[in-house]
Amino acid sequence: MTKTEERIAAMFDIDSKFTLVSLVDLGFAHTFIDFFLHLDKYLGTIVSHYGFWSYLILFLIIFCETGLVVTPILPGDSLLFAAGALAATTTLDASLLFILLSIAAIAGNTVNYWIGHYVGPKIFHKKNVRFLNKEYLERTHRFYEKHGGKAIILARFIPIIRTFAPFVAGIGSMTHGRFMVYNICAGIAWVAIFIFGGYYFGNLPMMKRNFSLVILAIIVVTSLPGVIEFARFFSHKYRSK
Repeated sequence: MTKTEERIAAMFDIDSKFTLVSLVDLGFAHTFIDFFLHLDKYLGTIVSHYGFWSYLILFLIIFCETGLVVTPILPGDSLLFAAGALAATTTLDASLLFILLSIAAIAGNTVNYWIGHYVGPKIFHKKNVRFLNKEYLERTHRFYEKHGGKAIILARFIPIIRTFAPFVAGIGSMTHGRFMVYNICAGIAWVAIFIFGGYYFGNLPMMKRNFSLVILAIIVVTSLPGVIEFARFFSHKYRSK
């Protein structure tokens, strides 16, 4: 077992006493990047080490990546693709992964929505918070009532943005029923595309030889829409001056 594999095993060892100091000692930043780029290799280590508990680990990662605004850097698209690829060659079941991780994605977004719905108005109505007022909240609400469905669906395929979209939808008080329709459709589509994409294509010889490049390509391609919209926003803002 390599040093990085030992670190990954240590990270997921339920019995180990893990502290912030030990994370630094393990070179956590290097471990995280290495784990991110070699998901196929280290997911195999996790599956062989924990067996059925691997489903719970994957469930929690997807849930946190979509449900907590403090964890947007967790792997999403790449993790699903790698898990699908692994399901084709190990004891992992692709159909069970699809069902469980769809639930995780939908539940994560739902929790994120309610956090935003509960916290947002309280923050915006505080008089001592600069740059925030009720008018911004009302604008956000109008935007999500008009464009919220498209925003929820597109955001699901954009890293980091997908973590904040349901939170902002909650802040803007997007109608819950409307939010859930798009949340469920987008969550199922997102998980299905990457799980079964990995299952059917992740083990092709070319893919296996260049898996790190495939992961990077997934990150770049899924991030492009956000970068393009960001550039359009600033271009429009610059021209309007």
